[in-house]
Amino acid sequence: MSISFVRIDDRMIHGLITVRWGKEYPCDGIIAVNDKAANNNILSEAYKAASDKKTFVWTLDHFEKVKDRVLSSKTRYFLITKNPQDMKKILVDMDFKPSDIKTIIVGPGNDRENTIKLGDNQSFNQEEGAAFEAIENKGYKVEFALLPDQHLGDWGKFKSKFGY
Repeated sequence: MSISFVRIDDRMIHGLITVRWGKEYPCDGIIAVNDKAANNNILSEAYKAASDKKTFVWTLDHFEKVKDRVLSSKTRYFLITKNPQDMKKILVDMDFKPSDIKTIIVGPGNDRENTIKLGDNQSFNQEEGAAFEAIENKGYKVEFALLPDQHLGDWGKFKSKFGY
C-alpha cells in the first residue's frame, strides 16, 4: 500500500495530521501537492518542519511525473492537497488511483467570501463544490471530518447546497 490516507486540508500539514490521523491511518511519509507551496521555499520548508515524517511538497506537474512511482512505493504516504480542485486534478484528471482508498477526507476550509458554511471551519465555494462532485462521480466517498471522531457528514448530505 503506497497511499494510506487522502485528505483535502487548507492548512495541509499540521500537528493534527500526523498525530491524530496518523493513529487511524499509519504512514511513513507525507506528500503535499500544491503549486504555490512547492514554488515557495519558505512555505515548503515550513510544511516539512511541521512533521517528523519524511515530507515532500510537490507541484501538480511534478506529482503527475512521479505518480506511478508513488503507487509502486512500499512506503505508506498521506496524500494531501490544500484545496478540492487540486485533489480533483489528481484523482479525476490524472486518473490517479490509490489502491485501497475509497474515501477522501475533507478537513478545514476557511470561511471566505462566497462560501457555503457546512460546519465549524468547513466552508467551500461553488468551484470547490464542483470538484467534490467530480471526485464523488469518479467513485470516491467525500467525507467531511476535522478529526477522526468529528465527522460532519458526507458530500451527499451537502451537495444540494451547491446545486447538485
